[in-house]
Amino acid sequence: MLLTIDIGNTNVIFGVFEGEELRNTWRTATVINKMADEYAMFLLNAFQYKNLETSDITGIALCSTVPPLVVTFQEMLQRYFGILPLVVGPGVKTGVSIRFDNPREVGPDRIANTAAAHLLYKGPVIIVDLGTATTFDIVSREGEFIGGVIAPGLGHAAEALFARTAALPRVELVAPKQTIGANTIAGMQSGIVFGYVGLVEGILERIQRELGEKATVVATGGYAYVITPETTVIDTINPDITLIGLRAIYQINQTQSRQGGAKC
Repeated sequence: MLLTIDIGNTNVIFGVFEGEELRNTWRTATVINKMADEYAMFLLNAFQYKNLETSDITGIALCSTVPPLVVTFQEMLQRYFGILPLVVGPGVKTGVSIRFDNPREVGPDRIANTAAAHLLYKGPVIIVDLGTATTFDIVSREGEFIGGVIAPGLGHAAEALFARTAALPRVELVAPKQTIGANTIAGMQSGIVFGYVGLVEGILERIQRELGEKATVVATGGYAYVITPETTVIDTINPDITLIGLRAIYQINQTQSRQGGAKC
């Protein structure tokens, strides 16, 4: 079995693959000063609940947008699993060409998403990640990362509205029944949720126009299920796309190693 780990700014997501099947996923809050043993206790308890053993894991792949936690997880995984993980980063074979002014600026999660998008959907793909940030990653028909868009995340925008205005409350991030709010909470929900629907629709329309051909639009991230039902421009939701990309990258590097290519 393969353990995949996506360390994001808000959550750490774990996934266990048996062959091509993603059998289990778990998530916990990202805490930069949490110790390796603390992350291990969460993961080992999750394994126990699903009747998994650390010995069932034969390989591990991870990506991280929080660089200091890479060392923490390497320590945890070596101590409790006896495995040095494949960390997506410079020098790792990804199967992805990056057409970017500075390829090192592209986050490893976006590289994993690109690998998965080309594997799953072929053709041009736009990945809309509605998480801590709202990002749009554009993948060419040939599987190249050709650029993207980065906007503030829906959650942070809502928090800024609450924090910067003394009279406005913190609200649940759900779509109201109608655009015109009959009270303060409904009005805020309309502005936040439908405002981000407009942001997503507007940027996607511009990207599709610049591409000159219809691209499949895939939503992922924690707010995908909030935004997607309110628009018709998103084709599908895939909450596991980063984990699937990590599996694809791990397989590429395993194949390279067996063939005597570059090792990671």
